[in-house]
Amino acid sequence: MATETPRDLTGDRAARKRRAIVAAARTAFVRDGFDAGMDAIAAEAGVSKVTVYNHYGSKETLFMAVVGDALEEALAEAIAGTAERLAASDDLRTALKWTAQAWVASMTRPDMVALRHLVVSEVRRFPQLGTAWREHGPDRARPALAAAFQRLTGAGRLAVTDIDVAILQLYALVLYPHLVHSAYGASIDAPTAERLVDSGVDMFLTYYRYRE
Repeated sequence: MATETPRDLTGDRAARKRRAIVAAARTAFVRDGFDAGMDAIAAEAGVSKVTVYNHYGSKETLFMAVVGDALEEALAEAIAGTAERLAASDDLRTALKWTAQAWVASMTRPDMVALRHLVVSEVRRFPQLGTAWREHGPDRARPALAAAFQRLTGAGRLAVTDIDVAILQLYALVLYPHLVHSAYGASIDAPTAERLVDSGVDMFLTYYRYRE
């Protein structure tokens, strides 16, 4: 894989070029996989291949930028909404159901499923791709979830002793079934997805002895 040291390019013109490159790379990666050519990406972005390398240095770095941009676009509203609801509301059940529905809607978009499959297929060669996915994905909601669980446990309304495990269990109940199905080219229909969220959140809160 060709690798160069990216240049520190600033200004509006450079920012516009980066946006064009990332958009073109996202289209190319979803369409052609990680074998997408840098020449094709440059042509689609309307820039030279040298310009692409000046900004990103390597295909791996460019793909990590694509992952970050795609997840930001897909999850920004969900992450912000989660933080707002968990901080402002004492109704944890309603807040978690909204959060779970937002995660599922964002992470099951066809473009996001395609990008996730690509990350999984390449993560052995390039572990940084997996790191980028984790750092920019639903785990960004972890601080808001942890703060809410700590606050309600301290108030005696919840009984969470291991926050890391509790957050993983919540993901497992409401989101991970979609990721497992997508790995086999299948999907969960909307009514079943809604039941998964409703029952999953209820199971989670029952286990951790949530008091309304």
